[in-house]
Amino acid sequence: MASYETNQAEPEEKKVDVVVEGMVYCQSCDHYGSWSFNGAKPIRSAKISVICKNHRKQVSYYKAVETDENGYFYAQLDGFKMGHSLLDHPLQSCHVKLVSSPLANCSLLSNVNYGIYGAPLRFENKILRGSHYEAVVYSAGPLAFRPAHCSPESHV
Repeated sequence: MASYETNQAEPEEKKVDVVVEGMVYCQSCDHYGSWSFNGAKPIRSAKISVICKNHRKQVSYYKAVETDENGYFYAQLDGFKMGHSLLDHPLQSCHVKLVSSPLANCSLLSNVNYGIYGAPLRFENKILRGSHYEAVVYSAGPLAFRPAHCSPESHV
């Protein structure tokens, strides 16, 4: 009696991650009080937080990240779980908030794109794919800190 071994491994399950990306700027004094980014400069090492709440409005996920040298943040939401398929979806349950700026001259929170109250996420059809990996990328912002002091001639 012949014995046959089967080397058919079960297909590996593709890992799907949720990622949030965006930019953080220092808003120009010329546009203080508006949502304009004209003249804004990216902030390196600014901190933002991604906060997700479940369908009961309880915080179910929190992550703080820093921007890179270009003011860009990429927050991979490791361990993020959707308990309720629609209500716990990142588009409904997650927001991005400003936390802190390393710049003493540009450290006040602004509510541009709801950076204080929580910027909603947008899905812009961006998906990163690898052989055993997939990341669904959501965008937030751009967000801005503002200078503490602007000279009067700056706001014309």
